[in-house]
Formats: sequence, C-alpha cells, structure tokens
Amino acid sequence: MRRGIAALAIILGPLILGVTAACGTTTPNTTGTPKIGVILPDSKSSARWESADRQYLEAAFRAEGVTYDIQNAQNDKQAFSTIAEQMITNGVTVLMIVNLDSGTGKAVLDKAKSQGVATIDYDRLTLGGSASYYVSFDNAAVGRLQGEGLIRCMASQDQAKPTIAILNGSKTDNNATLFKNGYDSVLQPRFDSGAFVKGPDQWVPEWDNSQGAVIFEQMLTSDRTIAGVLAANDGLANAVISVLRKNHLNGKVPVTGQDATVQGLQNILLGDQCMTVYKAIKQEAEAAAGLAAALARGERRTTPHTVTDPTGKREVPSILLEPKAIDVNNLKELVDDGFVTRAELCTGDIADRCLAAGIR
Repeated sequence: MRRGIAALAIILGPLILGVTAACGTTTPNTTGTPKIGVILPDSKSSARWESADRQYLEAAFRAEGVTYDIQNAQNDKQAFSTIAEQMITNGVTVLMIVNLDSGTGKAVLDKAKSQGVATIDYDRLTLGGSASYYVSFDNAAVGRLQGEGLIRCMASQDQAKPTIAILNGSKTDNNATLFKNGYDSVLQPRFDSGAFVKGPDQWVPEWDNSQGAVIFEQMLTSDRTIAGVLAANDGLANAVISVLRKNHLNGKVPVTGQDATVQGLQNILLGDQCMTVYKAIKQEAEAAAGLAAALARGERRTTPHTVTDPTGKREVPSILLEPKAIDVNNLKELVDDGFVTRAELCTGDIADRCLAAGIR
C-alpha cells in the first residue's frame, strides 16, 4: 500500500505543483484570494462525503492557501441548484461539483461556464456536461475488483452453480454504470459458462440504502437459492447484510461492497462482508484541490488521462486514481496508512476480530 501511494505521489506531483508550459497560462485572478466552491451530493448514500471528502478537501484547500465554501445538497436537486447560484453570485472562481444526476449537474456547470467560472466534476462525471476537468478513480476498475472479489469469495463456498444477485447503484449516477460495466465484464463469462447462475439484477434509486434493503428482501423472498451478492457499495452491502441477518444467512452468503467505510470494514471483520474496494479519497481530494487552486489562479493544466463523455461526445481531461481490493487479509494496511483509526474501527465485540486480523 505504501509503495502504491509513493508511486502515485510521483505521478501527481508535477500535475499538482507545476504549470504546464505547453498549455500556457491565462491571466491570473486579480480579484484577491482565489475562492473555490464545492457541492457535495448528500450524507445518506455513503458516509464518505462528510466523514472523508469534506475534511480532506478542507485540509487541502488550507494547504493551497485558498478560500473555499463546501456545502452539501443533501440529495435535493433544488437545493443543489440554489447552492450553485449562491456560490456563483458570491464570486467563486472555480466550482467543483458531485452531481446528483447529469441533468441537474449540466445546468449548474453550464451556468458557471457562462459566468466565466472554471468547473471540475469531482468523483462523478456529468454526462453531457461542460466541466473543464474530471477527478475521480478508474471506476470500471472498481467494478472489476468487485467482480473478481466475489469470484474469490464464492470459491471458498465450494458451491456448484451458485445463484448470484446483483444490487446496482443509482441508474442516474454514471459511476454506478461504470461499476456495473466493470463487474459485469468479470461475471458475465461465469454466467455464460454456467459456472454461476445469474439471479435478480436491479438498480437502487439514488443509492438509497433503505430501498436497497427492501429490494434485496424481495429478491431473497422470490429466490431462496441466492448464494452470493454483488452489492455496489458498502452502504448497500450493509442493507443486504441486515436482511441476511434476519434470515440467519449472514456470513453464509458472500457480499461485496466498495468505499472501505468503517461500517464496511467492520462487516468484513465480522465475516458478514467478503470484500470492499479502497479508494484513496485523501489523494482524490488533494489532486482535485490542487487542480482547483491552479485554475483559481488562472493557470491551466494538462492531465494524465482523458475520459470520453458518451453523451456530450467529448474528451474530458481527467485525473483517475487506482482503486485497491480489500479483504480481511489486507485490511490492516488501511489502519497502518491512517485511512481509518483502530479506535473507530475496533469497537465493542469487533476488538477481538481486530486482534485476529493483526490490528493492534
């Protein structure tokens, strides 16, 4: 893990700290201290937005010496648009958004662009949008890691032709589509060969964990042969596990996740979730903050990647970080690297599980 982070620092260092002469620079902002606005999507679909992204962005902006305004739309499209209007009116020089859906995101990005405000899509690409840059992870790779993880978990179950249920994220979130493309690419050959049986496959509106639990309960009621679950993130995984617990099936039916939330990691230690995917949110936030600060100062940057917007038919300059699969065998690395503390992870009955996993 540490070697991976060091390698990433080598790659991103010139991007975050240096101006690319080939692209030149625009006239620096002369209105005073650069100001950056950030709109986070909610605090319900995933704990990461408030527990990780906000604090890492704040720290990164302080290090860059820029003023900032971070607000959360709490899954309210009208609030999202209103916050953006207020930020533009209050003079942000850069607007960074995590869209609720591409339609709402596009309207906000287009408004900002018309006012001369530079824009960044953070974590989620706005399809058909006009963001100048996109900072995220290789989300198809996240999905592939989930699919590969589930295959490993199913191998330990030693079941012939197990039925696999799939609980996707929100259909309006392009990341959820990319995750699905990734895990489908891994699982479909197993379905085609007959090694696995494809069970119910449903999207969960707005990544709503409560709806996810209802949907999975319906899945399990209609098909008691479900032997494994591809859940698109840790929140949905926990929703699935809550249903499995009621049916005394937790720990017997492998469940995937992603985001490496404290809850997800605890479920792994308990044996109720077989794996998650670690996305180094601190690195994502620092890369985005460095890029935003440069734009606010009138600099332009080249990026190591581009991503195709299939709706807008354009190539978006992008920074894409690499994810990592996490299970009980390497979970300790996240504590060693400071992504999660032992105190917040190893609570109550989980303390003994932490010791067994080498977390001291």
